[in-house]
Amino acid sequence: MSRSVFFWNSGGTVDGNILPERKAQKRCFMFGDFLCSKFRTGGFHMKQITGNKLLVKALKEEGVEYLFGYPGACTIDISDELYKQDDVTVILPRHEQALVHAADAYARTTGKVGVCLVTSGPGATNLVTGLATANYDSVPLVCFTGQVARHLIGNDAFQEVDIVGITRSITKYGVTVRNREDLGRIIKEAFYIARTGRPGPVLIDLPKDVMAELGSAEYPKSVNIRGYKPNTSVHIGQLKRAIKTLSKAKKPLFLAGGGINISHANKIFQEVVEKTGVPVVTTIMGRGAIPTNHPLFIGNLGMHGAYAANMAVGECDLLFSIGTRFNDRITGKLHEFAPHAQIVHIDIDTASISRNIHVDIPIVADAKEAITKMAEYVEPCSTSKWLAQIDAWKNEHPLTMRPNGVMGPLDIFNAINEQFDDAIIVTDVGQHQMLTSQYVDITENRQIIMSGGLGTMGYGLPGAIGAKIGNPDKPVIAISGDGGMQMNIQELATAVLEELPVILCIFNNEYLGMVRQWQKLFYGKRYSMTNLRAGALSRRTDGEEYPEYTPNFIKLAESYGAKGIRVMKKEDIAAAFEEAKKNTKTPTIIEFIIDPEEMVYPMIKPGGTLEDMIMDC
Repeated sequence: MSRSVFFWNSGGTVDGNILPERKAQKRCFMFGDFLCSKFRTGGFHMKQITGNKLLVKALKEEGVEYLFGYPGACTIDISDELYKQDDVTVILPRHEQALVHAADAYARTTGKVGVCLVTSGPGATNLVTGLATANYDSVPLVCFTGQVARHLIGNDAFQEVDIVGITRSITKYGVTVRNREDLGRIIKEAFYIARTGRPGPVLIDLPKDVMAELGSAEYPKSVNIRGYKPNTSVHIGQLKRAIKTLSKAKKPLFLAGGGINISHANKIFQEVVEKTGVPVVTTIMGRGAIPTNHPLFIGNLGMHGAYAANMAVGECDLLFSIGTRFNDRITGKLHEFAPHAQIVHIDIDTASISRNIHVDIPIVADAKEAITKMAEYVEPCSTSKWLAQIDAWKNEHPLTMRPNGVMGPLDIFNAINEQFDDAIIVTDVGQHQMLTSQYVDITENRQIIMSGGLGTMGYGLPGAIGAKIGNPDKPVIAISGDGGMQMNIQELATAVLEELPVILCIFNNEYLGMVRQWQKLFYGKRYSMTNLRAGALSRRTDGEEYPEYTPNFIKLAESYGAKGIRVMKKEDIAAAFEEAKKNTKTPTIIEFIIDPEEMVYPMIKPGGTLEDMIMDC
């Protein structure tokens, strides 16, 4: 390999002494891919490295332990640099969408920033659903996408897309690196933006030629973004006003959203709840803000919320909300939501306050910061009569499922509650998700994660993988439907190769159950596009004949090198979980055969209020 050496010296000595005006001149040596510059007077060394090397260095500086990546032409040089080091472990999923879901779950369950790397074009566009999922649920991600060289951008080059433009509305920040000298600063800012304020996904697009250029090896130690100054304090005046209103209320109610879980404010929130004696309802993303077996916890609010929780919101005179956006799934008809209540809203995102619901006392603050200050000022509230009313609602319509003599979801959840004191529960999206949020107890040692805001089917399996990678000593249980599981079933290979003993529960009812439920209740039982056995045979026989269900999940698990167990009777549920626990390096699929007629109740009628609840069919 040839190396060029350049020597530069314009003189500047008299009798062997360096003239003052020449002291700043330098002697330069170029060796291959780096430049060593030495000031003759100070012995200063400045090493230059490629952008690819700086990226890997940045990951190490940010404390990144795992990178979820999929290679391609525009990122192959980055892959090569990752190969040369051992500090960052690269996880290779089988699809980019699964990759970003895994990074998302890793972030949710560890509190760290999830990191992704994909190539340009389809690699980048396959991130879109995962970025939107993370954006809705405030998950900190930094996603690096490859890009064609700068002179090719805009010319319809092979695998070129404007991924920054495509994802502008579903990322917290996105940028294409146009100059090598900006690379370190941009990466540093990306990690800072992702984890501060309201957390969210950040996308950095990396043109291949920029990454190949030489530049400074220095990675910034600090961040100073003029236009981004997240609020870190609490307006004490507003907070005291809210607390005073709370003390005067006759029927106060805490509404706990996902912001409490994100900020890890659970313990201090429980202290405030117990000190005030004020009951709590949660969104599904806020479940676990207070242990679900706590006497002051009423239940989930909203479309599939508990009867007592929805009634309490309708009757309260103060709704003290923390860390939720008041989306349509919890409000029902906006003008009839909490009609008798003053509303306090604490949220870190200014844009979320009064966007959907008019708020009487807005407080922009991190949930944990605000609740910690609340703990200093709150006093016991007179809530005995109010709690008695809530207990009456609970007794009137307790949250339960009607037994029908065969194995049902409640039997499975009871087994999980009994056998797993310490666990992470990951759900997919559908009936099973709502049922899990209703019946699985979430306590101090048990966490639940899901796609809440976007409702992304296919999240469950890759989410379980990311959660297990981040929490290797904690049992991880994924609960999915047969439809959702098949959206990213290829990730069984990832789980097998990474030796992840995740337990994958498939609720197989042979239908896309949530849509089928709507079709049964509101569309005259016209089960269009929901029967997962439908196809050529059913069309040919006008719905009289259907083939066997495909795939056979047990054989499929075995083909990947995983374990498979099919459960058809409630008496076998406990044994199935015990068997799965024995697999310490292998994922286990437990397929539960569920009656298609199983429904999620309560349910709010479309366009109805929180009081327009269907309790049974």
